[in-house]
Amino acid sequence: MSLSSVLTDLNDPVLRARLQHLVDRKTKPLGALGRLESLAVQLGLILGTERPRLSEPQMLVFAGDHGLAARGVSAYPSDVTWQMVENFLAGGAAVSVLARQHALALTVVDAGVRHDFAPRAGLQIRKVAPGTLDCTQDSAMSDAQCNRAIAEGREVVCALPGNTVLLGEMGIGNTSSAALLMARLTGEPLSVCTGRGTGLDDAALSRKQAILQEALDRHPQATSPLQALTAFGGFEIAMMVGAILQAASERRVIVVDGFIATSAVLVAARLQPLVLQRCVFAHQSDESGHALMLSHLQAQALLKLDLRLGEGSGAALAWPLLVSACGLLRDMASFDAAGVSEASANEPGAGL
Repeated sequence: MSLSSVLTDLNDPVLRARLQHLVDRKTKPLGALGRLESLAVQLGLILGTERPRLSEPQMLVFAGDHGLAARGVSAYPSDVTWQMVENFLAGGAAVSVLARQHALALTVVDAGVRHDFAPRAGLQIRKVAPGTLDCTQDSAMSDAQCNRAIAEGREVVCALPGNTVLLGEMGIGNTSSAALLMARLTGEPLSVCTGRGTGLDDAALSRKQAILQEALDRHPQATSPLQALTAFGGFEIAMMVGAILQAASERRVIVVDGFIATSAVLVAARLQPLVLQRCVFAHQSDESGHALMLSHLQAQALLKLDLRLGEGSGAALAWPLLVSACGLLRDMASFDAAGVSEASANEPGAGL
């Protein structure tokens, strides 16, 4: 599998200027719609049109188990991974409710869960292995497994319609993998990358940090994005990396959920920096390292609701903002069309 395909630079100065002009001429004070204005411009650039429309949005929840979970880095046992997959498919999880509410097509992908699922609608079984290895003792996965997971993630996106993907995940222990990826790829101290995950108390958080330091020390040579992903990642994170790379190559809008999904973007962006042009970061989660990870990506999240659930729940909650941004760009009247007077020249910031 090749990662060498070059992405198109979407920063078309002519289209950008036209989009900004359209936004500025709407019947409102200049800049009055705040972040929705820059979001509308970004969506127009991604989709290559002055009249962007989001079609057949796909919510993808990648699930995988982690060998590191056996060390007690989570407040929950690893069986919760497969149990929550069943909950997603039964329609009872938060992301299931939100996907129904917003008409998002929900697909759950078994990337490497330690459980055998019965085939059914809405589930793709692409299991690389029944969970990764304990990365304090060995690489979480082999090079071949990492490459396969990325390829499988690409194939998931290839087979789905629409021009938008929303990324979610499930995997007990995956905040640990995300923290390790962040620490190794950004150079930040592990202490600022590691959070409470599923709700650890102070003693459990200290134990988690000590275990993650063991993992970092075990793999000093894992410095490139793929080496770090192989050493520390989960199969669900690696599969998300593939999904991100494929969606970016197809010029789809990529709506990124929280800390774990952002760690997959971090890896993908180190492989293909132009990935970031296609990414809309839904929210800044309550996981302590997420704000700093977003800063490293020079990204600003749309929402800050103190979420720390994962699943794609934050991406689903942010979805109406993307729909609104497109609708305002397409359908809101301009001053000229509406016959509305503009602010006087000496009061550029005046309201209507």
